[in-house]
Formats: sequence, structure tokens, C-alpha cells
Amino acid sequence: MMWYLCVFYHRLLDYRRPEVESLSELFAGPGSGESVEWRMPENHHEESPFHLVRLPGDERLAAQVANRSLLVKGIYELWGHGTTYEELEKSVREYPDERKLPFLTPDSTFKIVVDSFGKVISSQEQNEIMKSLTYIPFQGRVNLKKPDHKFFVMETDDYGSNNGLPPVVKRTIFFGREVGAADRHLLPTYQLKSRKYIGPTAMDAEMAFLMANQGLARPGKLVYDPFVGTGSILVAAAHFGAMTMGADIDIRVVRDGRGPDCNVWSNFEQYKLPEPLCLLRADNNLPPWRPGLKEMFDAIICDPPYGVRAGGRKSGGRKLLKGVKGPYTVPDEKRDNHIPSTAPYSLAECVHDLLHLASRMLVMGGRLIFFYPVLRGEDAAASPQFPEHPCFKLIASCEQILSYRYSRVLLTMVKVAPYTEEIARVAKERYREFRENHQKWMEEGNLHSAVFEPAQDGKPDKDLKPKYRGKYV
Repeated sequence: MMWYLCVFYHRLLDYRRPEVESLSELFAGPGSGESVEWRMPENHHEESPFHLVRLPGDERLAAQVANRSLLVKGIYELWGHGTTYEELEKSVREYPDERKLPFLTPDSTFKIVVDSFGKVISSQEQNEIMKSLTYIPFQGRVNLKKPDHKFFVMETDDYGSNNGLPPVVKRTIFFGREVGAADRHLLPTYQLKSRKYIGPTAMDAEMAFLMANQGLARPGKLVYDPFVGTGSILVAAAHFGAMTMGADIDIRVVRDGRGPDCNVWSNFEQYKLPEPLCLLRADNNLPPWRPGLKEMFDAIICDPPYGVRAGGRKSGGRKLLKGVKGPYTVPDEKRDNHIPSTAPYSLAECVHDLLHLASRMLVMGGRLIFFYPVLRGEDAAASPQFPEHPCFKLIASCEQILSYRYSRVLLTMVKVAPYTEEIARVAKERYREFRENHQKWMEEGNLHSAVFEPAQDGKPDKDLKPKYRGKYV
């Protein structure tokens, strides 16, 4: 095990480390994610894109993690660093020759890339920097297209604190050999604007792939989305080879779409991905699974409706749930086109039902990944704590700030205890306590009002602005 320099893209800052830890778990086996160690380079802020990481495996694991990741720009074997190029030279010279020389042989090809963060380096300056590396005994030939080894000079400067980037105490220069790099081509391929069938709440492609990584999607795994909508999350899971299933309470989404050539199925056909095993018209509040069925899914990944852009619905209708109208039977001649009545579905009840479903239907060690809304600023003190369940352990919570007053947190939970009737009873008691403490915040329409009501004096509170622009995206 050795320390690598992990360079991230400067976006979705809370999601970066959890993604690397999940991918370590995916490629190195159970418990590997908890073995990942982190530390910051000297003089760097914690939100800097430069992190030092120690992975529970050899160089192959580092390459696998980097190649699969969405937020890792590259992972590098760090040969040296310093605040000046003189310090960098001294550091590189001190790096053991037995680590350097195998990559500098005459029969190999190489390429040197000069990169920077928070500053621009001109082409002339880049050439001068590369020429200054004569103290490294390169013996191979230069190959700019497909080199055997790629080396990076990465520089970040003391650019001050007025440009929205995390501060750097001193200028830092890194030199290292690339071990693995991200494959970002799939984001343009799967971007929503080119997808056949999308809706107003369709999950952004990058976020869907991040959720699939958190869910450890891979061949042989079964991923379920109980709020499937237009299938964005399942598309990402299918890209990584997982088998998929989905459900939605709106029969028009899962059955009809916008026609025979514009529906959930056409999204999978567009990308030549395996179609879902099935799509169900099902209610998260009244799941269709037979009582004895359990431990069926490897991951449940979803974005529950929480009433900001779309409200949750459950079966029954207002009159039916209030007892004004009794249960009814749909005549046979109307079954094909019948759309069942539905009623509002509160966030507290929705999350409780989701946790109950996951506790029964996930295999041991399976993962539940879902978004949970959070109020910010003046309302933050009244925001609820994250939901809990005796079957699950929360291993990651990643905030995505969406506005001055509202953000959502991606919760990643691992099933650590089997489902029993006693656990179901304890979970129900916790739900009652949770609902009593947070009912006002989670009532129908309250979150929507808190997000969209006019700010005081018509102006947003400047103190609510994130310190760094990377927190926004």
C-alpha cells in the first residue's frame, strides 16, 4: 500500500471521497471502502482538488477506481513536489530509483503533460517547464498519442481568495506518473438533451452515474428503482452491467410514455443497453411483493418525490382514505385504460416505506441510495436529522446545494442486520418519533413553500452563499 496523489474535478465536492471509497469496495471486496485513508497535501485546503489517498490494494486497484470514477481526474504515483521548481527537482531526485527507472527504459514511450489549477500556463511556459526536467533520465521515445507512460507536472498557485476557489497557502508543484484517469466520454453520450424520453424530474446523467457507483452496480447485480420515472438511474446501472427493475405509481409513465417510440424502453434501446427485467405499476406505500419474498435486490437506488418539483402520491384517493367512499372494483371493460385514484404522500411516510421495503428486499450488505431534502439558512435548525433504521448503517451523506434555501443530500446506507418482525416493530416506533418531531417541516406543501416563498426584503441572504463555487454544482 502506498500513498497516491488523487486529483479531483472541482465539482460536487461532498461526493468525491465517498465515490472513491465505494469503488474501492466494488473492486477490492467488502470492507475495502473503510480501509481507504486520506490526507491533504501541505498548505492545501480540504476542498482543494489535490488529495493524498492510500488504497487497500496495488496499482491495479488505483487504475480501476480512476477509470470508473466520474469525479477523479486522475490518480498518480507522486515522484516529488515542492513550492518551487528547485524544491521539486530535489524531491524528485530523492525519490527511489527502483521506483523510477522501470518507467524510463529505452524501449518505452512517454508523454509529459503540464496542467494547472486556478491559473493559466501559456504554451511557451509549458515548453520551458518540460525542458527543465532534464534531471529525470528519460531514455524512451516521445509518443503524444498512445504513450506507454504519461507523466504530469501539476501546478496550483497562491491566487488569493476572491475567485471562488479554495485557498492555497503557498504555490505547490507536483510531478507524478499517471496510474489511471477518468473516462468522461460517457457523460456527453448520456446527456439528457439527447435522450429520447425524459420528464421534468429526470435525473441528470452525471448524478445518475454517481448514484450507480455508490450502489456498486456491476454485472450479476440486480438494481431496483421504486420511483423509476423515465428510467435515468436504471440506464446508468445498466451501463455498468447490472440487471435492472423499476416501478412507478403512474401507469402512464411505465406503460405508455409518449408513444411506442418514446418511452422508458426506447431509452435503453437508444444506448443499446439490456432492457429492465420488468417495469411495474406499483405503489411504494402498498408494495406488490408476496409476504415471504425477501433479500432479492443487491441495491435500491432512487430519488423519492419530496414535494419541491413533484409531490409524492399513494394509492387510494382522498375520499377512499377518509372513508367517504368505499373500495371499488374496476369493470373488466375499463381495466386497460383505467388510471387508479391517488392521494398525497408525505415525505415522512414515503421514506419510512422505502426503508421498510429495503430492509426486507435487500440482500445482506446490499445498499440503499436515495436523495433526502434539506432546508438551509434560517430554516436549517428546524431541518430533520436523517432517517434511521435498525437494519441499516449510514456510510455516506453527500450534500448538493440547489438554491439559497434548499439542498438535497444523497444518503448511502448498507444493510447490516437481517429483517425480522422485531426489527420492523422497532423501525415503526422510530418512524412515529421521527414524524412527531418533524411533522411540521414534512407536511404536504411545507417544503415547497419554504423553498419558493419570497426572501425577506426580496433579496437572498448573502451569508447563505457557498464559500466556493464548486459547492453549487
